[in-house]
Amino acid sequence: MRLYSASASDFRFDVMNNTIADQLAQSYSDYYRRKVGPGEYRSWYNSLRFVKDSLDIVSLNDFHIAVEHELPFTAKRIDVLLFAKNTQAQDSSVIVELKQWTEVHKTEIVGNVSTPIAGRFREVAHPSVQVEAYVREMEDSYSVFEEKDPLLLRACVYCHNYVQNENDDPLLNSEYQTDLARFPLFTKGQVAQLGEYLKHHMLNGKGSAVLARFDSSKVRPSKRLLEEFGHMIRGQQVFNLIDEQIAAYNAIKDQVSRLSKEKIKSVIIVRGGPGTGKSVIALETMVQLMRKGLTTFYATGSSALTKTFRKIAGTRSSMFFKYFYSFTKNEENSIDVLICDEAHRLRAHSNDWGVPFMFKSKNPQIDDLISPAKISIFFIDERQVVRPTEIGSVDLIKQSAKKFGAKVFEYQLETQFRCSGSDSYLQWLDAALGIQESEIMQFDTKMEFKIFDKPTTMMEQVRLRNKEKHNSARIVAGFCWTWSDPLKNGQLVSDVVIGDFAMPWEHKKDFWKWATDESGMEQVGTVYTAQGFEFDYIAVIFGDDLVWRENKGWIAQPDKSFDSMVKRGNKQIEEHLKNVYRVLMSRAHKGVYVYFLDEETRKHFEDMRGSL
Repeated sequence: MRLYSASASDFRFDVMNNTIADQLAQSYSDYYRRKVGPGEYRSWYNSLRFVKDSLDIVSLNDFHIAVEHELPFTAKRIDVLLFAKNTQAQDSSVIVELKQWTEVHKTEIVGNVSTPIAGRFREVAHPSVQVEAYVREMEDSYSVFEEKDPLLLRACVYCHNYVQNENDDPLLNSEYQTDLARFPLFTKGQVAQLGEYLKHHMLNGKGSAVLARFDSSKVRPSKRLLEEFGHMIRGQQVFNLIDEQIAAYNAIKDQVSRLSKEKIKSVIIVRGGPGTGKSVIALETMVQLMRKGLTTFYATGSSALTKTFRKIAGTRSSMFFKYFYSFTKNEENSIDVLICDEAHRLRAHSNDWGVPFMFKSKNPQIDDLISPAKISIFFIDERQVVRPTEIGSVDLIKQSAKKFGAKVFEYQLETQFRCSGSDSYLQWLDAALGIQESEIMQFDTKMEFKIFDKPTTMMEQVRLRNKEKHNSARIVAGFCWTWSDPLKNGQLVSDVVIGDFAMPWEHKKDFWKWATDESGMEQVGTVYTAQGFEFDYIAVIFGDDLVWRENKGWIAQPDKSFDSMVKRGNKQIEEHLKNVYRVLMSRAHKGVYVYFLDEETRKHFEDMRGSL
C-alpha cells in the first residue's frame, strides 16, 4: 500500500498547485478510515516541496515517485521512494527519509539521538540508522532485490530545516561515519548535494518501468533471512524437537506442497492435545515452506508466545510472527500460507479494545484469517479455551472455509511428547477434572506427580530442579490473587500470599518473558503466560476458584477469582476454569507438583490418584 504515486511531471504539478498534501490526506482517510493528524499533514505540505526542489536543481525528469509506502505487513511507512535507472543504466530505487527537525542532541546510547517531538524531547534512532533498517526490511521482503539482475536499493536522509553545527554535530558525529557513508544525511542548504546524489541513482530515467518491475515483485523472505531464521528457531530450546514429530509435519508439508501447485484455496486443521507438538510442527512447517519461496506467516492470539518468538527470531525475522488481528487489511489470496497456532484462542472479531486502530475489523476474525491466505493451517486444542472471548473451534473454522469455497483437510496428533510421554496421564487428568470420561482411570506412574502440604516446600523443590538444570522448572497458579503494578523502584509486589509463602506474579509489563527468561524462575505464572510453553517440571497452586464437593462435583467460585475477563457474566466459567487447570497441569515433561488451597479438592485428586 502507498498513499501517493506519480510520474515526475504529475508530482511537480501537484506540488506547485498545493494539492499533494490534500491528495495524501484523502488517501490516508480512505485507507485508515480516520482523518490524518495536523502534524503529518503539515509535514507533507512542507517537506515534499524540498524534495521537488532537489530534483529540479539537477533537472531529473523521468523518475517515478511513491510517497508514504507501507512496508509489507507492518504499520511502518517510508516517506519517499524514487524509481529510475542509474548512471550505469541499472534499475535503481532510493529511499528518502524526510525530517523537519531543527534541534538535535546526543544521548548516552550509541545509535540514538534526542529531538523535540510533539512538544517534548524524545530519544529516537539516528536517521541513518533508521533508514538502514528500512533497506533491510525492503530487501528481506521483495524478491526483486535478490534476482539475477537485482533492483538496486539505496537510502538517504534529508533534514531540510536543520542547520549543521560545525563543532561536533550530534548527527554527523564520528561514531556515525560508517552509517553516513552508506546512508548519507543532507541538511539545510544542501539541496544541490542531495540533487547530485539522486541524479547519480536516477540519471537514465524510465521510472515508470522500474516501478512496474518493483510492483510485480513477489513479497517473500530472502534466502539470507531464511538461513538466519531457521538457525535461530532450531537453536532455541523453548520447544523440544522429537523424531516422531517429523512424520506429522512432513505430512502437512507435503499436503501444502501439492495444494500450492494445484492453486486451490485450502484450509488444513491440525488437532492435538497438550504436548502433541503442535507449535513445534507449526514452526518447522513455517521454516520449510519459507525455504520453498512461499510467503508464510505465523499467527497466534497469544501475546506471550508471539513476543517470545519475535525475540528468538531476531529483529529481521520478527516481522513473520503476527497476531490474529494483523491480517484484516490484506487482500484475498495475497499470502501463500498462514499458520495459525493456538487457534482455540480465536475471537469473534478484531474490534476489541486491545486491537490497534489500523487493524480493527468487525468481520469474523476467522474470515479475516482465511480470506488473505491461499492455504491456512490451524493448530487447535478445543479444550484449551480459557476465556469466554475465545471461541476457536473446528466447526467455526469449517464454517468459514465453506464461505470461501476452500477445501478442508484434517489431521489428528495423537503421540504424546510431554508428561513423560504418557497419554494415560492426560486422560487421567481429564477424568479427574471432569472434562471427559476416560477408559484409563488408573494413574500412570511414569509421570512424577506429587502433592505438597505447603507451597513453601513445593517452591523449594522447584528451586532444586532449577539448580540441577537451569531454567527448567516454573511455578504457576490459578488467578486467585490480585496482580499489582511494580513499585516505583521496579520491585515486584508479592501478591501470591499463602501463610508464610509470598511470591510475585510475573512482571506486568514484561509478562511475556516469564516462560524463557531466568527471572521467571522466581515469579508465579498464569495460564496466559504458560499456555503454549512447556518445562521439565511445573508446580501448580490449585486455587479455590474451582473446588470439588463430594455430593455436587466440580463447582466454580467466581468470588474467589481475580480474573475479571473470565468471571464477568460467564455462564461457562466452570468449563473455562477446568480448562485453566488442565493447561497448567499439562505443561511438564517430567513432573507435576501441586498444592491445593481447598482440602476437599486435594482429597479428590488423592483418591483419583490412588496409592502409588
